Amino acid sequence: MDSILVTGNGPLNGVVPIAGAKNACLTLMPATLLSDEPLTLTNAPRLSDIRTMTLLLQSLGAEVSALASGKVLAMSSHGLTSTRADYDIVRKMRASILVLGPLLAREGHAEVSLPGGCAIGARPVDLHLKAMEALGAEMDLRDGYVHAKAPAGGLRGGVVAFPIVSVGATENALMAATLAKGTTVLKNAAREPEIVDLARCLRRMGAQIEGEGTSTIIIEGVDRLGGATHAVVTDRIELGTYMLAPAICGGEVTCLGGRIELLEAFCERLDAAGVSVEETPEGLKVSRKNGRVSAVDVTTEPFPGFPTDLQAQMMALLCTAEGVSVLEEKIFENRFMHAPELIRMGARIDVHGGTAKVTGVARLRGAPVMATDLRASVSLILAGLAAEGETLVNRVYHLDRGYENVEQKLSALGARIERIKGQ
Repeated sequence: MDSILVTGNGPLNGVVPIAGAKNACLTLMPATLLSDEPLTLTNAPRLSDIRTMTLLLQSLGAEVSALASGKVLAMSSHGLTSTRADYDIVRKMRASILVLGPLLAREGHAEVSLPGGCAIGARPVDLHLKAMEALGAEMDLRDGYVHAKAPAGGLRGGVVAFPIVSVGATENALMAATLAKGTTVLKNAAREPEIVDLARCLRRMGAQIEGEGTSTIIIEGVDRLGGATHAVVTDRIELGTYMLAPAICGGEVTCLGGRIELLEAFCERLDAAGVSVEETPEGLKVSRKNGRVSAVDVTTEPFPGFPTDLQAQMMALLCTAEGVSVLEEKIFENRFMHAPELIRMGARIDVHGGTAKVTGVARLRGAPVMATDLRASVSLILAGLAAEGETLVNRVYHLDRGYENVEQKLSALGARIERIKGQ
């Protein structure tokens, strides 16, 4: 199993390209199942999760080809051969559940294994199932699979009122509703940029959608969708991660393609901590305002709030901030598993339930640490960049699910980082 060796090496400077959004691409890819015409995605990230979704779609009979070194995905679902998403593929990635809505809408039935992914707490699929039921589907959960069947004549428009905001359930319902008979209203819908990106792609395919980016989305079902070409939106989580690199280490880094509107709440917290974020024609230029950063409090919330997927990386920054910070995790339970590893590096962190109190120290110390999930992996790398000595981050297979060429990108900024291949 691979490890990442990081040696603290002072300030980082330069430019770093930001890839297309993993979470957006994983949502856009199943949209090909809604049409028998080609769907082409440009600005696709080159990640293991994308390869997993490719395998899943191919197992259903879709054609998926990676072009331009993997940055273009050419897909066609003109000849589906199966509506069963098998456990052996689905268990690797939670986003696999997103084939449920498209298969149900187009084929009228689907069998989808319960998904896997990072171990960051219970993330049940009940909201996905209730959304499909609101469109008239019969749902049966047995033998580890979701068995779904649309009524005769296909899905029907309806009102889907989410009791809590769910990005994945909103995406599944949005795709299913495009081919449902009549009008569908999604209430308390997620507002993330990935939702907006999906709606724009579906509209290019012929869907009738309005209200994306707000808490109410209205979809008028159509008889069929066509093909389209769509550019995947910038990955706001990768963007935020690389913005934190100069905040932690010092220096000045420009994140190419970045926009403040993707991360307004995050940028506000950086500003309060003493980090400058300047929007330029090329992207976002980030540097410390004046020496050591200051402690700030952070509460994770659905978009447009502070992203849960940047909480671990922000904690790494606050470990060396001046003062005491409080981080409150409101999206997922069990998402402070990186805290004990940061403590091994000399951080002072007290975790109580969904709250972590971080007392800043002058400097972290390098140590062997263990990555527990995707975002924890990169948070430990960021901490290692600012630590004294060497930090060996073990079990980094999670990292390749969400970060493209992380060693090369950080090395280009002056970091001392290398991958050590496992035996």
